[in-house]
This record gives sequence, structure tokens and C-alpha cells, in this order.
Amino acid sequence: MRKVIQRRLGGPEVLEVVEVDVPEPGSTEVLVEVRAAGVNPVDWKVRGGGLGHFPFSVGWDVSGVVRAIGAGVTRFEVGDEVFGMPGFPLEAGAYAEFVTGPSRQFALKPSGLSHVQAAGLSLAGLIAWQALVSTAGLEAGRRVLIPAGAGGVGHLAVQIAKSRGAYVIATASTAKHDFVRGLGADEVIDYRSVDVGSRVDGVDVLLATVAGRLENLAGTLTPGGWVVALNGADAEAVQQLSKTGLRAGFMLVEPDRADLETLAALARSGGLTVHVDKVFPLEQAAEAHRFGETGRSTGKIVLVP
Repeated sequence: MRKVIQRRLGGPEVLEVVEVDVPEPGSTEVLVEVRAAGVNPVDWKVRGGGLGHFPFSVGWDVSGVVRAIGAGVTRFEVGDEVFGMPGFPLEAGAYAEFVTGPSRQFALKPSGLSHVQAAGLSLAGLIAWQALVSTAGLEAGRRVLIPAGAGGVGHLAVQIAKSRGAYVIATASTAKHDFVRGLGADEVIDYRSVDVGSRVDGVDVLLATVAGRLENLAGTLTPGGWVVALNGADAEAVQQLSKTGLRAGFMLVEPDRADLETLAALARSGGLTVHVDKVFPLEQAAEAHRFGETGRSTGKIVLVP
């Protein structure tokens, strides 16, 4: 099978496609034929930072078809269409034609989503759900601020927050305002022309999707409000904010079957749509990373074998 690997750290040019053996599923694992693999910011961060060994492969978001099951697996049968985020933060190797992973880190793909859409749902959707709901306990009537509301995580977070009955304030460039409003945002602010920190107040939950902006946005929060940071670069700022009476924490996404099934149910009900900006063939993984690193994508970037 074909798989994208890298033998050194560096820019997108270090990604190369090689031929390797199709892996065998171990006990409690499934072998999934990859129909699409999502591309996320963590991919290029790991590409430049490594996993502690060479060669290695990035990529965790996957949607595909179960082709074999390991001993002890009862959740799926061969032929089931599934999506998931196996192995994170350890190596999963989703940029490939086949991938293996624990069966309980996958869920049945919603019939209303294509494999390309489902491949963009797992990691970003789990981040949004676990940050807003599991961590901040988002409830109806709460005010939520979501920077980069048109991004991979942001566009799903807007929809999840609305599904919980929240009042959603999002930031985006002017050209993307209609898109973000279409997701359900109650207010959309152009962060390029407006100081969001002085314009917005009364926020109960701040989803810090963009690193380095916590100090400017923290003043939007009500006393006792929640700051959920998604970037390790904000760890020190989170510690300082937690001393001011705010509830603040850095969250790292985790594979979770129940959360995946919740996202799938929300998608089936029409409450969650995955917008895919660009689709690249597996051989163009480097080009997909270059595009992603511009920060200009609307929604998700996906690779297809």
C-alpha cells in the first residue's frame, strides 16, 4: 500500500509517498481501508517537531471501510463504514491506503456524510465537543466566543455551540461572514478591523482556537468564565488567568467512542455539517500542508488515496 512518511523534520517537502506492507490488525483492532484522511494543524506541528523516531507518519483523521477485524472485536463487521481518530497523540499513520487502530476509537460513519466530510469531522469535532461540552459544560443561554469561526475547529464549534442553545459570537474575515452566519453564529466580527477584546463582553466561554491571543480576549469573560486553550503555547497564559478568578485550562483532544457517536448523531440530525475547502490526492500531501499553513482555509482540508 501507499503511505506518506518522513525521514527527517522540516517543511512540507519532507513528506514522501512510499510502498509498505498492509498492516495486520492486532487484538481489539480493526483494519480500515482509508477512503479519506483529514489534514489538521497538529499534522504540520508534528511534522516539524517529531514523534521521537524515524521514519514516522503524521495524520489521525480517517474515514473508510473495515476490511479485517482483530481478535475480540465485536463492535464492527467487515464492510462497515467507519470514521475516527485512532491512536492520538501516538502515531496512527492515517495518510495511507490502510490504517489499523483500536475498534473503540472508531464509530459508524453517518450515512448523510461522505467519506471526505467524515474524514474532516473526527479530530476537529472531538476538539470542539470536548472543549465546549466536556470541559466548559456549555449550557443553553450561555455566551460563547469562538475566534476563527470559519476554520476547521471553529466552524464545527459554532454549530456544536448552537446545538447546545448557546449565543455564539465568532470572529472571521469579512469575506467569510456570510459563511459563519450560515453556520448559526449570532454575531460575526472582523478581527482585522475591530479590537475584539474591547468590542465584546459578557462571555461565559472562550474557546481559544488561535494561540497568542488570550491576554487580549480574556477581558471579554464574565467573572468565573471559562477559557479553554487548544494550543500548548498558551499554557503560561492559562496559568496566569486561572489566578484571576477565571476557570482556565489547556485541553488536548482524546479519542473517545461515545463522543464520536454523539457527533455522528448530530450530523445525522442535520445539526452538524462538515465544510471541506480543498481535497488533495495522497501524493500531494505536501501541497495540502502548504495550503493549510497559510491559515486561509475555510473549514477542512482532506486527502484521498
